Amino acid sequence: MPKIKKNLIFFMPFIDRGGVEKNLFLITNYFSKKISNVKVCTASLNKRKFFSKNIKFLSPSINTSEKINIRINYFLCLYTLFKFLWVNKNSVVFAFQANIYCVLVCKILNIKVIVRSNSSPSGWNHNFLKKFLYKLIISKADKIIVNSFEFKNQMQRELNLKTKCIYNPLDVSIIKSKLNKGKKELFFKKKNLLKLINIGRFTDQKDQITILKAINILKKKLKIRLIIIGYGEKKNELFEYVKKNNLSKFVKIKDKISNPYKILHQSDVFILSSRFEGLPNVLLEAAALKKFIISTKCPTGPKEILLNGKGGLFFKISNYKDLSKKIILYHNNKKKFKQRILATFKNLKKYDFRYNLKRYYSEVIQFL
Repeated sequence: MPKIKKNLIFFMPFIDRGGVEKNLFLITNYFSKKISNVKVCTASLNKRKFFSKNIKFLSPSINTSEKINIRINYFLCLYTLFKFLWVNKNSVVFAFQANIYCVLVCKILNIKVIVRSNSSPSGWNHNFLKKFLYKLIISKADKIIVNSFEFKNQMQRELNLKTKCIYNPLDVSIIKSKLNKGKKELFFKKKNLLKLINIGRFTDQKDQITILKAINILKKKLKIRLIIIGYGEKKNELFEYVKKNNLSKFVKIKDKISNPYKILHQSDVFILSSRFEGLPNVLLEAAALKKFIISTKCPTGPKEILLNGKGGLFFKISNYKDLSKKIILYHNNKKKFKQRILATFKNLKKYDFRYNLKRYYSEVIQFL
């Protein structure tokens, strides 16, 4: 382990349970093996178990609950970071969420800051003021990292920001190891069913309502079952749609499953209905388990993962009729589409966690 005097602080005020967090755990734990002064600034101390034991934590002195307003935790963490950096100028900050306030704090204190942007700006760049402020502040960062080349091109084209593309580190061995953990429960008990799955937060961005509308069309046409796994503010809306349209026989919605890989393994098709992404981890995980993928052609990520259509099928964003047609197309051409599953699986090599973690290290070490 090289002798590095500077602190490397990963800034992630709120740690949830999605793809971004999986990347955070892999990257921080990798750095903790390489250098000694790794810290995580967060209010989510209940996630400590996912980090290496030699990582130290910077957290607000006020004992906050994750159930309180997330923005409060953000600003408490910013204050905690500011206090630490004020005394410890020999530090580098890695903002794991491209947080403009974190960049401002670092620039005020003349601290080097690296930001990792996780999601395409397509979700908010229609707001002129937000777009202007984001571009103005984020451009002050010493390095901007994105997770797909389409994302990189979009940042250059729409915001005139130069970025470095490093793919999400995918550790297939973790996924496979989880297939053998927990109870052996059969979620799709009937045979000769087309088994569909979606995994993601219940939000407008993930747009699972489009999948439910497609199932409503197909329920009398195909022997079909869908399971949606996630959590979020749109949960009640999804349940209400299922109830209103008598879909309970065809659809299950689960929000308390700690190991979704066992269910994913039992499925035939993974559906991504997102309006925008960065590089969706869940698509990589579905591909690693050799599942056929039907996805929106949203910015950004799916086109790279699915080889611009050679590795799966695309449907138009929020177009449930198009999705229903693509599900039927797959159902009628299962054997033909096996080659697309293999093409996507072989394409996973470029996301290998060892290769991409080394790339992260080479980008960050120059600042330490």
